[in-house]
Amino acid sequence: MQPILEIRNLALGYPDLTLFRQLSLDLHPGTNLAVLGANGSGKSTFVKLLLGLTDPLAGRLSWPGGRPREIGYLAQMTEFDRRFPMRVRDLAAMGAWRGFGLWSGLNRAGRLKVEAALDEAGVADIADRPLHTLSGGQLQRTLFARVILQDAPVILLDEPFTAVDQTTEAHLLSIIDRWRSEGRAIVLVVHDLSSVLDHCSHALLLGGGLASYGTVDDVVIPRRLVAQKYMSESQAAWMFRSGHAQTPTGATHV
Repeated sequence: MQPILEIRNLALGYPDLTLFRQLSLDLHPGTNLAVLGANGSGKSTFVKLLLGLTDPLAGRLSWPGGRPREIGYLAQMTEFDRRFPMRVRDLAAMGAWRGFGLWSGLNRAGRLKVEAALDEAGVADIADRPLHTLSGGQLQRTLFARVILQDAPVILLDEPFTAVDQTTEAHLLSIIDRWRSEGRAIVLVVHDLSSVLDHCSHALLLGGGLASYGTVDDVVIPRRLVAQKYMSESQAAWMFRSGHAQTPTGATHV
């Protein structure tokens, strides 16, 4: 199967700071890729690269079938100003503007799609509430509804579970699982390793100037997490006491 995205010998960073180098990976349809790393390791810069907002220091990024017309994107909640005078349904509907036009408005089919997305994200009952009245979990569900309406083949989720409770996280993960079953490629920047272990097929671990890519079982192991400064030895020992750690067999560690 042809990959949606190919990355070869990539170095990423700034003129005076290289965050990591020599990263190669293929992103295939139906892949959930978790991007992990401590603050400053390059996670947000990697997302900006995929969005076309920054260039690599070296190496290349290519879309073999052509760059997708649209990439679904959910930014960190800290980047969103909920004081903007807008209702829940209006924010969600912004995800459909490519299909229906920014100025022409939504036709009946478009309105039905918006209602369906609101329902799936669990915010249909608050669709007419202004954004400033929402809790963190309600806002995150609304942003998921917007991504649903983007209907994109590649979806980038930057810290999608910030400020949400376990029930909301489980619901959002069910949406992510549906996207994967539909053959979409999903990139998640996450901190919660339990989400990675249970819902992602591959992982990219950044830190210490290194990038490790492979299956979750090959990458998310104590030795790598400690070496790349994601957690301390005692934290890794505690987390993997339940037996999640496995011997690496095919990760790319550069």
